[in-house]
Amino acid sequence: MKAKLPPLGTLGPFIALLLACAFFATQSDRFLTLQNFSLILQQVMVVGTIAIGQTLIILTAGIDLSCGMIMALGSIVMTKMAADFGLSAPVAIALGIAATALFGLVNGLLVTKAKLPPFIVTLGTLNIAFAITQLYSGSQTITDIPEGMNWLGQSLRIGGTNVLYGVILMLVLYLITWFALRETAPGRHIYAVGNSPEATRLTGISTDKVLLGVYVAAGVFYGIASMLSVARIGAGDPNAGQTENLDAITAVVLGGTSLFGGRGILLGTLVGALIVGVFRNGLTLMGVSSVYQILVTGILVILAVATDQMSRKGVR
Repeated sequence: MKAKLPPLGTLGPFIALLLACAFFATQSDRFLTLQNFSLILQQVMVVGTIAIGQTLIILTAGIDLSCGMIMALGSIVMTKMAADFGLSAPVAIALGIAATALFGLVNGLLVTKAKLPPFIVTLGTLNIAFAITQLYSGSQTITDIPEGMNWLGQSLRIGGTNVLYGVILMLVLYLITWFALRETAPGRHIYAVGNSPEATRLTGISTDKVLLGVYVAAGVFYGIASMLSVARIGAGDPNAGQTENLDAITAVVLGGTSLFGGRGILLGTLVGALIVGVFRNGLTLMGVSSVYQILVTGILVILAVATDQMSRKGVR
């Protein structure tokens, strides 16, 4: 029976999510409502999309500290292009995503060509993206944007509750990326590089190309998250993205992806993002201070990493 069960790192996040929902359901009558679950999905929409790119990088045994600020830069680029030059929403959005993809390319080149540690590279580009965002925006929120940029922030009626188009897009992105990781050769190469870069290279796979592709793809996901952020708040905020990097890493770790690379399921990242969203929502309904919400999130991360360590020892 034990051999037939999924690994703890895979099953654990789902159990944690169910237990959290069960607990908060006993604490608030408003928790188990479709409207509240729709609100939770809205709250994790941006971070959940960023976490897709973060998962790809962590699967290769890397990490990206710059993801939140790159997302903020993308939102400023697309809103400034629309506001200052009168560009249509699709063109402005494409330019914003191109900017975030370019930052992903820079991260990838520094990791693959300069052989710098991902932690140091992305710590540097985090500060660079922050400075460019502040300088380019003049530290001002960009509100004069075309109506088309707000479309993903609109909702449709499903099962008696309103669901944002942006939430649907996020879920579709998870399904597509999950399928690509599971069923395609490039997806399997990502896992292989995370497990053993040297063994992967000896099989004839270019590890540098895989890593470069992963960082560029992550940049594209950050750009899509920029689009969702603009759609949700109706503006480009230069002060956004300052905590999203840690929130995305938290979602990945809680979802069971190993920080050592090579192990993890993308849909687990979505569960991890929902765990964070459920805890924050549930504690808010209980009237608990936001400081304690951050405390609980930190404890969850430590527990998730400890579980990962124990599962690795079990494999050995």
